[in-house]
Amino acid sequence: MSVLAIYPGSFDPVTLGHLDIIERGCKLFDQVIVAVLRNPNKTPLFTVPDRIEQIRRSTQHLSNLEVDSFDGLTIDYARMRRASALLRGLRVLSDFEMELQMAHTNKTLSAQIETVFLATSNEYSFLSSSLVKEIARFGGAIDHLVPNHVAVDIYQCFAKTHPASAQTTALAPTPLPLTTEPSQEKPPGRE
Repeated sequence: MSVLAIYPGSFDPVTLGHLDIIERGCKLFDQVIVAVLRNPNKTPLFTVPDRIEQIRRSTQHLSNLEVDSFDGLTIDYARMRRASALLRGLRVLSDFEMELQMAHTNKTLSAQIETVFLATSNEYSFLSSSLVKEIARFGGAIDHLVPNHVAVDIYQCFAKTHPASAQTTALAPTPLPLTTEPSQEKPPGRE
């Protein structure tokens, strides 16, 4: 019997931490479905089709992985796909408290589906999609936090207002003009 796990989330954007959980999950289960949630209560950076494509590009080397999207309750989607498990990553203690509560809730809705927790690898324990967006929003480098093609997509989203981001990608080969003129004064002692 094949064991199928669902790894649900918004993945807006997918991070190296997500990919760590996906790759490790693919070693544990016969098949993994990364299920991208359509959440009408959030305004995402990327559309669901864009997020699906970003994940597919990042995971094309995994033969037992599928990427899909869903609306509604994760447990309903898992039942519909005949999954045996929900896969969840844990970064910090506060994640555990929230995820344990959700696992207990899901168990009341479907006793047949287990929740399997994977501790995030140490190098990604601080990483979240929100953090990536926050760094990019203020012009910081995110290349070490997300796949390269996702970094380019994110830089493109913030390029209009963040010159540092625009200059790090080939999408904007010419630097944006400075908003203030550099000082014409020479430092004391230099002429």
